[in-house]
Amino acid sequence: MTDAAANASADANPMRIMMQRDKASSALGMVVESDEPGVAVVSMLVREDMTNGFAITHGGLVFTLADTAFAIACNEDESVTVAAGADITFLKSTHAGQTLTATAMRRTRSGRTGIYDVSVTDETGAAVAEFRGRSFTTNR
Repeated sequence: MTDAAANASADANPMRIMMQRDKASSALGMVVESDEPGVAVVSMLVREDMTNGFAITHGGLVFTLADTAFAIACNEDESVTVAAGADITFLKSTHAGQTLTATAMRRTRSGRTGIYDVSVTDETGAAVAEFRGRSFTTNR
């Protein structure tokens, strides 16, 4: 495959198209570190404007990071897969200047539904949060 053909193939990747349109993840500075079917790793540098009134990372943004990794892991082909539900357990607070990494892994997929676990860690590898997402593949 030529370089041009490889680039065209990568540009047509449904996950990459989805991420190019994801303005929220882009605005938060999320970086897709790796992706393969059923697995994704996404990182985010915590900025001052991402902290809450206690000067710790806002939990909603930790959830958003995990949700983005979940979305990438779910959308491995041309089908549109969305969240049917998700929950998170926060384990450790973090602060501005730290880098968080969300690693999503498919646990099971049956028919149009799936279960994915996402571990969020800080730059030392310490657990920050555990997220479980339930996916649903649409007819689109």
